This record gives sequence, C-alpha cells and structure tokens, in this order.
Amino acid sequence: MRYITKNDWYTVGQHLGTLMVGVGISTLIPLIIDVIYHEDNYMSFIVPGLFSITIGYFLHRIPAKATMKMKHGMIVSSLIWLWAGLIGSFTIMSCTSLDFVNAFFENISAWTTTGFTMFHDVEALPHSILFFRCLEQWIGGLGLVTLMMGAVLRSGKTVVQLYRSEARYEKISPSIGNTLKKLIKVYVLITIFGIAIFKIAGMPIFDAICNTFTSISTGGIPIKNSSMGFYNNNLFSLISIVIMIIGATSFLTVYKSFRTKFLSFLKDLQFQLMIFLIVIFFLIIYFATDMSSMDILYHIISAITTTGASLDSNVQIANWSSVAKVMIILLMILGGSTGSTAGGIKLMRVILIFKDFYSQIMNILSPESRVIKLKISNLRIDESSIKEANSYFSFYMLILVIGWIMLIFYGYDPLNALFDVTSAQGNVGLSTGIISSTMPIIAKIMLIINMLAGRLEIISLLVLIRAGFDVLKR
Repeated sequence: MRYITKNDWYTVGQHLGTLMVGVGISTLIPLIIDVIYHEDNYMSFIVPGLFSITIGYFLHRIPAKATMKMKHGMIVSSLIWLWAGLIGSFTIMSCTSLDFVNAFFENISAWTTTGFTMFHDVEALPHSILFFRCLEQWIGGLGLVTLMMGAVLRSGKTVVQLYRSEARYEKISPSIGNTLKKLIKVYVLITIFGIAIFKIAGMPIFDAICNTFTSISTGGIPIKNSSMGFYNNNLFSLISIVIMIIGATSFLTVYKSFRTKFLSFLKDLQFQLMIFLIVIFFLIIYFATDMSSMDILYHIISAITTTGASLDSNVQIANWSSVAKVMIILLMILGGSTGSTAGGIKLMRVILIFKDFYSQIMNILSPESRVIKLKISNLRIDESSIKEANSYFSFYMLILVIGWIMLIFYGYDPLNALFDVTSAQGNVGLSTGIISSTMPIIAKIMLIINMLAGRLEIISLLVLIRAGFDVLKR
C-alpha cells in the first residue's frame, strides 16, 4: 500500500517551494556584512540564494492536489532542512576549502543549532561566512519552518500543520498565525536585548551580534577558535549564561513573564527543574573534580540548554574527568524546556516519564478500586501525552546508541564517542575532538542523521524515509 501518492507530492512541492524562497532570501542577508567588510564574496551568496529563490518560486506555483495534512507538513519540514543545508554548502564551498561532505555537515550543524565545526581555524574565515553560520543558527533555533511560516503566511490549516511538523504545540494565542507572530516578536526582542547587553559590557559589535544569535538559539557555533573562552571575561560569560537560559526556557513562559514581572519564570515547572538540575550537577562536579566554579557552571548550563558554547578547547574537554563527562552527557540528553530553542529529550517529557513511573507504583500500592490520575500543575495529563513521551524516549535512545556504536566501530574511545554522539543528537556542540574534517565519511553521515533526528524530533525524519520507500516502489 502506498501512503504517499502523486497528489501528495504536489502538495508537498507547493509548500516546500514557499520555504525554499525563504531559504534563498536568508542566504542573501550576509551580503550586508560582505559589503561592510569589503570581502568581495558576494557571488558566494547571490548565486545559491537566487538559485533557491528561483526553484522555490516555480515549485510554489505547482497547484496543490491534496488537502494539507500532518504527513505533508512533516515531509516538507524534513526536506527544507536538507535543502537549507545544501544551499548553505554551496555558499561555504565557494569561498572556503571545505569539500561537499564537510560543508554539508557544517551547515546541518548550524541549521540544527548543534554547533560543531569542520573548520580548524574559524578566525581565518570571512566575517560574512561567520555571520552566515550564526544567522543559520538564529533561524534554526526558533525553527526554520516556524520562523518562515510566521513571516509569510496567515492563520489556516496549512500553518497549523507546518507549525506542528517541527514538534511545536505551544499557543500564546488561540490562532497559530498570531502565536507565530508573537513568538517571532519575543525572539527578536530578546535578541536585541542580548546584543545591547554584550555591547554595553564591552564586546565588539560584530561579536555581540554573532554571540547573541548563537546563545538565544542555543546553538553555540563558534566565531573564535576558543569559543567563549577566547574573551577570558567572566562578565561576558555571565551574560551568555543568562541568554542561554532564556533560550532554553519555553517561549510561552518568556512571553508571559513580560506581563508578570518575570514571575512566570519562577512558576514554570520546567524552569524550576532546569535550575534544580543545574544546582545538583554543579555540586556533584564541584566536589568530584578540581575544575573552577565558572568552568563548571558555564559548561553545565551550556549542556542542559544544549547551546554548546565553551570556555575550554576540545583537548581540554577530552581531558575532563570521567565524572564530569558523564554528568555533562546526562544533561545533554535531558535538554531544555519544551517550546524553547533547546534540543535533547526536553524536560517536560522527562517529567511525564517520571510521573508515569510514579503513578504505576502508586496504583500497585493503592486499593484496587482507586486509580491514580496524572496531573502536572493541577492539570490532568492524558494518556496520549504519556505514550508520546515514552515512545520518543525509546526512539531517541535507540538512534543515539546506533550512532555511538558507529563511532566505536571506527576505533574512538567509548566514553568520548558517547559524549560526542550525545552532543550531536542533543544539538549541543560540545566535543572531545572526535568531530573533525578528518572523520570517516560514514561516521559524518551518521552524525548528520543524529543531528537531524534531534532537531526534527525523529518522527518527521522517519515519515520522510517511509515516503521515500513509496517513491522507490514506482
């Protein structure tokens, strides 16, 4: 039985075309930086950008022959992330020495807000390319589809399906269209705030823009070889910490906080859990290692927010104690809040899973006539939410283990391999040095799958793969 017909592909093509135009426009934005710094790399942005706009325009003109459904949204979502990585690859290849595989890896890492880099010396890159990578993270943080749909479409069934295709369900207002616009406004306001604070603290304006883009998107792709460690400035580190935490907090909570004088942060269960975990893991690493307090705090927050910004080099991270590595691995798996820019399993799913365990235990202990109802913040939880959380956790860990086995197969240290593959799938970006341009190609492809699975929350990617089988049957 074919689950995806020819008519379905017409619908996918039309909406994919709209997003491809958006990708093309975003590729042209770094031209501003290219002109400012007189770098003469304008064709590296113009050609891929116009190519994406042209192809997208003609696809968009294809008439849809099927009603927009969730399966269409998920296929569109998966394909646009791959297309964005492809267009970005052309841009980077045209003005750097990276080959296609490494350039594609670099761009998928940027778009998915993972933050790994294939460049040995990022400080040698043109300002326009540095900005381009950070812009990709900023767009990818809120969601490539989410951001672009909010900019070009109004409310309607199409917007709802595309919005949900990126595993977003939070609603600031009854209308998804208005929700998208308010999300974008909040995102832009926080970005402006971050740039201003960094600048006031003394950071150069270009660095302030790039570091804010990568902090609020919880991306962390470096513009310096030593990441945030380059500045050796505790004030910069503290500002980065604040922005990372905001980025990893549900934007519904952030939006509400503007009206409640930030009390919504304190009342949010996911935010409370995140702060609790930061404190507990800080104390464990502090008493188990000889790392400095700032080093511990920064990397714990970078891990749980899945930002991946670092004060240490990859060599220094590789030399961390086993206790520190294991603690950071656990935090990278957990991730930030649902409805934020963070990756990982997400704290709400963790809460649901533990609530489910607790209810099962209490149901066994309770009289047979009594049934324990699951509630969070006095709101009842339906069985479908519990089922989704458990299923997602199972799939998440399965794909993670496959990636881990792949790296071990190539001879990498097991603990370091687990650290890096967890970082890839959690869209974090911290690395022990395994991630590099010299990795075997198959290992790079596996890590690209890990990154996409983490960003698209697995199901969308699996739907695309299954749809691909239907195409091959023809």
